[in-house]
Amino acid sequence: MTPRPLARGGCELYGSYMTEMAVSEARERLADLIESTRRSGEPVFVTRRGRRVAVILDPELYERLVEDAEDAIDRAELQGARDEDDYVPWDEVKAELGLA
Repeated sequence: MTPRPLARGGCELYGSYMTEMAVSEARERLADLIESTRRSGEPVFVTRRGRRVAVILDPELYERLVEDAEDAIDRAELQGARDEDDYVPWDEVKAELGLA
């Protein structure tokens, strides 16, 4: 089944079937799993006793997820600073540094 990409926060998440595989089977098929994930972009959840313990994920998607999470944290911190009126406008910073 081909995964259907869903746009969410600048990342592609897949709403189709999410593959789950026991650690023992994943160990035996690791190279195939990595290649399949790279080609399809669909993550594979690795389970132990039915509980998800790891995920095999395309590295580009992982990097985008991390960047999006960092951007979201930065935006939240900026909004918090603005709400508390505890920030210096960029134009003022540039002027103080002699960049304006």
